Amino acid sequence: MIRMFVGFDPREAVAYHTFCQSVLEKSSVPVSFTPLVLQSLPGYVETHHDGSNTFIYSRFLTAHLCDFSGWAIFADGDMICRTDIAALWAQRDATKAVQVVQHDYRTKATTKYLGNRNQDYPRKNWSSLVLWNCAHPKHRVLTPAFLMAQSGAYLHRFSWLDDADIGALPREWNWLTTEYEPNEHANLLHYTLGTPCFADYWDADMADEWHAHHARSQAGMKA
Repeated sequence: MIRMFVGFDPREAVAYHTFCQSVLEKSSVPVSFTPLVLQSLPGYVETHHDGSNTFIYSRFLTAHLCDFSGWAIFADGDMICRTDIAALWAQRDATKAVQVVQHDYRTKATTKYLGNRNQDYPRKNWSSLVLWNCAHPKHRVLTPAFLMAQSGAYLHRFSWLDDADIGALPREWNWLTTEYEPNEHANLLHYTLGTPCFADYWDADMADEWHAHHARSQAGMKA
């Protein structure tokens, strides 16, 4: 069983369901999905006011929600999985606390969906897809109270870890559409500037794949 935690924002709820559809269509093993819905997270109250979505900090509760045991995947909701998620799961490295795609880029856009500012910063988008070794002892600090007291820079740069604790994943597992050129070999597309459910990104790079998965997630529903 793969435990997967997915960012959920009520302003783009359709993105969560479409991402889950894309995973389920291709997975060769059972997957357990947990949407990170703020009001359902015990002991956690969002104290930050600088986020572009409602799960920007709750993602760091993943190890806590797993009782600091086993492994889990966190993924932003604005993604599409194009291959078997078991292939990502198979890359677990017990010597690492987390494994991420270690992006090193400058954004092409100063604003993104819903008019949010889009700034460059160290380790930008590293935390948008995380393979978590929840049992790693250094994660024990990641309690709700601790997270509520930390800055975004501290959390998104994985500052409670040493650099050696952070493993690298191939870039194909978090391909930033529009920011990167279209790639037919990417395993996971990340619509980081805006999910194609928003009018401004309806026809963005590689949006056709998102729309196709969304359509299949609606199969059988009445118009």
